[in-house]
Amino acid sequence: MAEITVRFFARYAELTGCQATSVEVPESATISELLERVRETVPGARDLPPRPLAALNLRQVKLDARVSDGDEVALLPPLSGG
Repeated sequence: MAEITVRFFARYAELTGCQATSVEVPESATISELLERVRETVPGARDLPPRPLAALNLRQVKLDARVSDGDEVALLPPLSGG
């Protein structure tokens, strides 16, 4: 199993009631699979959008990117300017 730190920003932190959590997933799971686990285990995470922006170790990635033990995944709401 791989332990991944998941960080929530802005609206996503409000939905989940936390800024970060640790989630265990099988080795070489994808970001999509990690999101499924987050939705199952983190209160409020079911309300996250189906395809949030994700950054893996500070680099924006697609949801098919693979995670490894010790990685950090940030979930970011869409950016808007003004």
